[in-house]
Amino acid sequence: MTAFIHYIKRLYAFSGKILYVNLLGMIAVSFLDSISILLLIVLLNVSGILHASVMSTMWGLLDFMTGSLSHIGLPVILGAYIFLIIVQNLLAKSIAIRDVKIHHGFINHLKEELYQSLLQVKWTYYLQTRKSNIINSLTKDLNRVSIGIKMFMLLITNLVFTLFQIGIAFYLAPQVTALVLVCGLVLALFSWRFVKQAKITGKETTQLSREYLAGITDNLNGIKDIKTNTLESSRLKWLVSLNKRVLTEQEDFVRMQTNSQLSYKTALACIIALFIFSSVHFIHTKPDQLLLVIIIFSRLWPRFVDIQLNIQQLASSLPAFTLLLSLQKQTAEYKEDIYTEAKQPAPLCMKHSIQCRDISFKYGSNPDSYALQEINITIPARYMTAIVGKSGAGKSTLIDLLMGLNRPNSGSLVIDGVPLTDSNLLSFRKTISYVSQEPFLFHTSIRKNLLLVKPDASEEQLWEALNFAAADGFVKKLPKKLDTQIGDRGVRLSGGERQRLVLARAILRKPSILILDEATSALDTHNEAAIQKAIERMRGEITVIVIAHRLSTIRHADQIIVLDQGKIRQQGRFVELSQNSKGVFHQLLTKQL
Repeated sequence: MTAFIHYIKRLYAFSGKILYVNLLGMIAVSFLDSISILLLIVLLNVSGILHASVMSTMWGLLDFMTGSLSHIGLPVILGAYIFLIIVQNLLAKSIAIRDVKIHHGFINHLKEELYQSLLQVKWTYYLQTRKSNIINSLTKDLNRVSIGIKMFMLLITNLVFTLFQIGIAFYLAPQVTALVLVCGLVLALFSWRFVKQAKITGKETTQLSREYLAGITDNLNGIKDIKTNTLESSRLKWLVSLNKRVLTEQEDFVRMQTNSQLSYKTALACIIALFIFSSVHFIHTKPDQLLLVIIIFSRLWPRFVDIQLNIQQLASSLPAFTLLLSLQKQTAEYKEDIYTEAKQPAPLCMKHSIQCRDISFKYGSNPDSYALQEINITIPARYMTAIVGKSGAGKSTLIDLLMGLNRPNSGSLVIDGVPLTDSNLLSFRKTISYVSQEPFLFHTSIRKNLLLVKPDASEEQLWEALNFAAADGFVKKLPKKLDTQIGDRGVRLSGGERQRLVLARAILRKPSILILDEATSALDTHNEAAIQKAIERMRGEITVIVIAHRLSTIRHADQIIVLDQGKIRQQGRFVELSQNSKGVFHQLLTKQL
């Protein structure tokens, strides 16, 4: 409930005074609705359906209205009644439109705020959080929060309308209205268990939704392994089993809703029947008075039912409010401090070197689980530095530290003699282009994928970058060349083609530091040689840092750093390291040869 109150306060802060305008509008609609009831009763009296004796039991306003309007004529009264209904519905239409603007505007605000916070969290957050849970919060949970906000606004509307209906009902027949209210309160207490069941069902819905999205995401990411290992039947069994649980949960939810409606409607029928029976046989109420009672019942009781249904639906969405607030708190906790300024800083130009001074880093809280220990290296500007080692040696961890994605537990990263801090980290990242082993491309054209990093790039600059990455040849052969759609994650291209496009995108940015994380691993020998020549041409212009498993590709590196078990074991040039028969580099090279 705390999370729900939090978002209601934020809804008020977002919308401001327009909420009061809508509330006044609802009061006006309720007032006109009440006037239309009074006018309807006058019409019944003027037409002779209700006897004047009914009016004598009410306040003098009805007598005054009946006396004032009876000489006007029935057509004029009917016209006034129609006019009131039209005005009432026009106001209701205006309120509904403003409600939609408030509701969807607030939900869009939450989406944008949450997505921005996810873009600005530390890299460690993504290392320990399941992506499917984040996606579920951005889609399913946010959608259920949207429904909960809508139910709250409908609840407020129904409450305002009901209060006015109760007021007019008390004015017309206080004893009957009191009876209806007492019955409604008793049923509300009785049906509170349905609200609790709705909240429990909401938790089950949230859990099943997360399981489904997580499983589908894993299956689609691993579809190649599923097909090659003939796992289709086992994956289908998983979905069938989950669908059975979803079906059971939905049946329970509908059963709970229909049971609550059955209780209300049965109680309504019993109360009306009991009251009419008592009025006819014991109180001897006149038919016109009974008609008035039925009118009051028919106006009040549906409002009670709507309020109860609003509360149930709101209760079922409460778990989503809790999860969304939890995600927002987590992103706030992990937010990088570099995004506090509104202005985007200029790229930091490295002139001399990057230095790691006594850097140690660990992912967990265990003091013995260091991924890197006592790293002391210097990476000169405009030189090529290669980082090699066995799997798990700490190469990718070191690259994450060099890019400022992770921050060392001890020691410091120094750029041109200045420590890397929150004040200059964003500027430093702007000067880096990174090409990973698993190239990522968006589901759009080649042109738009390239322009992501440099929106103002000319046609000539695009082809220059493609030529540099040995990608211009295959792009020219495509039907629409730069405007060719490449599919989800570039699935319509080969692995080598995707890698070359990502490399071209990195080059187009004209970085001062280019980091290649096994970027040529998916290329054939010819294209790899072409890219190696391109990298050679960059020597003396930009700083190149390479992670390489294929050691033959770093033969001309200015320095090679050898990692093993999170520590630097060797450092030097290719020939020097390869001749040391006892060194780690020599062992790695011998195995490859």
